[in-house]
Order: sequence, then C-alpha cells, then structure tokens
Amino acid sequence: MRLLLISNSTNAGEAYLDYPKKELGDFFKGIDEVMFVPYAAVTFTYDAYLEKVQARFSELGIRVRSVHREANPALAIMSAKGIVVGGGNTFRLAQMMQREGLVEAIRLRVTDEGIPYAGWSAGSNMACPTIGTTNDMPIIEPATFHAAGLIPFQINPHYLDAHPQGHAGETREQRIEEYITVNTNVYVAGLREGCMLRLEGDRLSLIGPRPMRIFRWGELPREVNPGDDLGFLLQQPLEG
Repeated sequence: MRLLLISNSTNAGEAYLDYPKKELGDFFKGIDEVMFVPYAAVTFTYDAYLEKVQARFSELGIRVRSVHREANPALAIMSAKGIVVGGGNTFRLAQMMQREGLVEAIRLRVTDEGIPYAGWSAGSNMACPTIGTTNDMPIIEPATFHAAGLIPFQINPHYLDAHPQGHAGETREQRIEEYITVNTNVYVAGLREGCMLRLEGDRLSLIGPRPMRIFRWGELPREVNPGDDLGFLLQQPLEG
C-alpha cells in the first residue's frame, strides 16, 4: 500500500501546495494522471479547486482529473492511476464520498491494488478508520463517521501545542485525550503543520521539520521524530 498523508496544504507565507510538491512529485513518479476528489470544498467551487490543484501538479508533469466532472465518480476511481483527496471540511467530504460510493472504491484500489493515495488535511482524515479526530465543524451530517480505514490509527492534522493567552477552553491535546478516553484501543498521531506521513508497503515514515505527538489511552503523550520506527502505528488495534 502507498500513502502520502499531509497535514496541511499551505505553510504560512508560502504558495499553495508549495512545501509538499517535492514529495508529491517523488510519490507520483512515473504517473502522468491522477483522479482528484474536491468534495471538501465548501465556500468555493469544485472547478476552482481543480484549477488550483492542477496549477501545482502541472509543475510535476501530472494531469489532474476531478470526480465531480465524471458521470460516474466511483467508476472513475476504478480506472485511476493515482488518487488525490484535497482538504477543506471533513464532514462535507465524508458525506459526499459516501454518497458517491467513493469510500469503498478507494479502499479497494488502494488496499487491494496498490494505487497511490495522497491527501492533505481532510484528505488525510479520510484515510483513517474514522473522521473522529478532525478539527472541523460538523456543518453537515454524513451517513457514518467511518472513513476509508487505509491505516489503523487516527491522524489529527494541523496539530497545535499552543494555548493562546486568554483562552480558557480546551487545548488540542485535551480534545485528543477526550477521544482516546472513549476510544481506548487506537493511537492518535498529532501531525504538525509542514509535516506528512508516507507509507510504502509496511514502512511508515514521518517527513518534515517537526516531531509528531503520539497519544494512546493509558500512556503519556510522547514525541516521535523523522527517522524513528513508527511500525507500532500499523499494528491493528485490539477490540475495545
């Protein structure tokens, strides 16, 4: 299985998809066309989203097709050479992917056939077992919180350590601790901005300038760094 799961599309002060473009180019090396899922877009059109992504992928020599322009989106996924799922609102993305039958189609192509899958933000959330560790507001109700389950652990994209002055609400870490208290059998990876996870077969690697924070019920949160062994995240969780 081949996955590239990116925390965020854009670092502050940089152009769209600028920091991950080298990794995207390497990940999709030898592939001249990918199928794009734009359904996380809410306040701008799918056509505008496609144009934005195509502008960056053109630098990589890759044509981007979008499922929203296909008569049968699920069938389009079944013929894709590579799959790209963009960020935005995770609840909207899940609802649309479920409605169009894309969750099952992507799971089949990626897990059974080894088709490469890249996603950022909401697109990374959809690779997890559920969308339960997204940061997004539930603006719409999907049929289920279940996602594609391409990996056995959860990701929290855009993970922040900050507790702004004057803010009396929960920190991101406290929110994740709530999640693992209810979901005691699964790891949550706090993926900081500018970072990504790459899975090639059974090898999972952290790429980027920052460590990743790991959460599991009954364990103290800990940091892992690029180059560390992350194989423990790929172990299937016990029922619980």
